[in-house]
Amino acid sequence: MAKTDYKELLDAGVHFGHLKRKWHPKMAPYIFMEKNGIHIIDLNKTAAKLDDAASAMKQIAKSGKKILFVATKKQAKEVMEKHVKPTAMPYVTERWPGGMLTNFATIRKAVRKMSSIDNMMKDGTFDVLSKRERLQITRQRAKLERDLGSISDLNRLPSALFVVDIMKEHIAVAEAKKLNIPTFAIVDTNSNPTKVDFPIPGNDDAAAAIDKMLEVVCASVQEGLQEREAEKSKNKAAKEKAQAAKKEEKAEAKEEPKAEKEESK
Repeated sequence: MAKTDYKELLDAGVHFGHLKRKWHPKMAPYIFMEKNGIHIIDLNKTAAKLDDAASAMKQIAKSGKKILFVATKKQAKEVMEKHVKPTAMPYVTERWPGGMLTNFATIRKAVRKMSSIDNMMKDGTFDVLSKRERLQITRQRAKLERDLGSISDLNRLPSALFVVDIMKEHIAVAEAKKLNIPTFAIVDTNSNPTKVDFPIPGNDDAAAAIDKMLEVVCASVQEGLQEREAEKSKNKAAKEKAQAAKKEEKAEAKEEPKAEKEESK
């Protein structure tokens, strides 16, 4: 796994924090200086924390577990979708449905409802309904797709949560903490880094900064998935080889008695 480039973080504006008066005292270890009333984040510490988080997320992905990504703020939505979609990990970019984690069974029911509507459309049941009913169901399907479409493959609770802006997504962080789900997050100078397990000090407002940090963690997740596939292929090949050897041994064992009979004649 490649180390995070300090200059790339600098160019993306990851070091820009909030106004001094808005700071959280627990962010003090990650603040390099103050300039024109704005706190500047220490990018050496950002790079180290980002690498730690990326490494841990890689291992989670490699073990075949799911990481749920959350970013509902306007400037982070498209950026998150761009990086997370290729990894096939679940993500939330619209509204965080309350109880998404703590009341997961209800959320799964809503996802199943979406599947049942799709089946209605396929088997012709939908065509039998009145125009008004079809319109209501179509609207319901669109709403479910908007809110839950990106988590439709999440059949069980995620093994980790990645959040952009813990102030905005405080409900998601609280739910994960209640269920002891490890949390990874970009934390700005106005946030409390002790609320998450893997805080990444950085600018959580600028799209370019969010883009850079998501690029790093998603690349690691992708790397973990590729290593998992490589291991599965290697194990499959070894298993096939062992089975072939076993068949060969059986065939040889059958041939031996025949050869002995021929010799006795």
